[in-house]
Amino acid sequence: MKLFRRMLVEEYRLHSRLFGSTRFLAFPLFVAVVVGAGVSLLRLTGTELSAVVAGLHALVAFFGLQVGTLGLVGRDAMRDVLGDTTLLVFSARTLPVSWRRLLATFLLKDLVYYAAFFLTPLVLGFVPVALIGGFQPAQVALLWLTLVATFALGAASSLALVGLGTRSTGGLLAVVAVFVAVAVARTPDVVTATPYAFYADPSPTTAVTAAVPIAVASVLGPLLFEPATGGSTRRIRTDRYRTLQRLPGVDGLTARPLLEVARSSGSVWKVAFSLGVLFAVTALLLDRIVAATGLAPSAGIAFGALLGLGTFTTYNWATQFDDPREYLRYPAGMAAVFRAKFRAHLVLAVPTGLAYLALAALWYPVGELLVGLLVFPLVAVYVAGLTAYLTGLSPNELLFDTLLFAGFGAGLAVLAVPLLVAALAAGTAPVFANAAAVAIAVVCAVVGVALAHRAGPRWERRLRDVEP
Repeated sequence: MKLFRRMLVEEYRLHSRLFGSTRFLAFPLFVAVVVGAGVSLLRLTGTELSAVVAGLHALVAFFGLQVGTLGLVGRDAMRDVLGDTTLLVFSARTLPVSWRRLLATFLLKDLVYYAAFFLTPLVLGFVPVALIGGFQPAQVALLWLTLVATFALGAASSLALVGLGTRSTGGLLAVVAVFVAVAVARTPDVVTATPYAFYADPSPTTAVTAAVPIAVASVLGPLLFEPATGGSTRRIRTDRYRTLQRLPGVDGLTARPLLEVARSSGSVWKVAFSLGVLFAVTALLLDRIVAATGLAPSAGIAFGALLGLGTFTTYNWATQFDDPREYLRYPAGMAAVFRAKFRAHLVLAVPTGLAYLALAALWYPVGELLVGLLVFPLVAVYVAGLTAYLTGLSPNELLFDTLLFAGFGAGLAVLAVPLLVAALAAGTAPVFANAAAVAIAVVCAVVGVALAHRAGPRWERRLRDVEP
């Protein structure tokens, strides 16, 4: 328990130091307000509360999966973000505690920490609309419980998959292949083994069915995961840099982040993993919307929009090793640096997203997905430009800087909300909905290019202003 308490204190001190206590503590309030406003807006559009609840479970599952990718971040990225700081979870060599115990305690700490700091405000934001809509207090309490369990399932499953990948890439691919086969066949229904199934039908059977996967994944994650020792050396093929520079539009500054991602923990596979998680969540959302409302949303618009929005993590990885001040030593302005990051983001994200759109053809008509081939890259362009303009080379600051996150969220909402409406309207007016979605994505992509163009000069001025 002492280790657990110290990890909680460490987490709070870390975020309050990075973002300031006031902004950090304002984040739960911001989450509650945004959720309340979002649910109210969905109710005005006629969306049933049952569909909103299903969406909340899917989004929390995605969030848990992202938190569980601790193993993909690695100590190398943490050191670059925090400086010469060793977190307790990485201290197995200096403390008389095993790595597995540290990792298991870290998972428990994350569950308690995010349940208090994120999931509870999320449910509180949902409460006013839920009570007006006829929910009973017991149903709200059940919702909180199943959302916490969903987060635990996502985080533990993600870490278990990453742990399997550290031991056997073939084993990981086999598990993914089995999951894809089950999803294509839709037998058995994987939703029945989730906390959402317990929420929809509370009973001892559904409780056990939901608890078993969480317990198994929570045990397998710490057992399977093998941290990088960092003490070994390996030969790096130096010709990769020159090979990348031969590609159209790839210069030296663009080749650098591509190589950094490829050589970091998880390599380029973490881009595929991150977008794959969002792909699965989007498919689940589409299935739940159809089941709950009878609507037939456009799969192409939905996949294109959500996969494009999810490329934020790709920009994060493309900048994870950057210290902005180091670029002041180079004979290149920050405008050139940001152009390179922009290109690297697209090189990593766009082919991966298009591959998932092709995979979606196993479930959805090809003609319906074609619009996604246009929407996805345009949304990815907008996300890259917006992120670069607001965060520069430090996108991690979005995590708990309330003001910055609010601005970023508003920027995404300008694009996401119209595309969501277009996707839902596609069942009744497909031609208009598809044309509107492409037009919205084109306009936002132009804005994204403009923001990316202005990001370099903006952050160069800021950087030089703080230089002694």
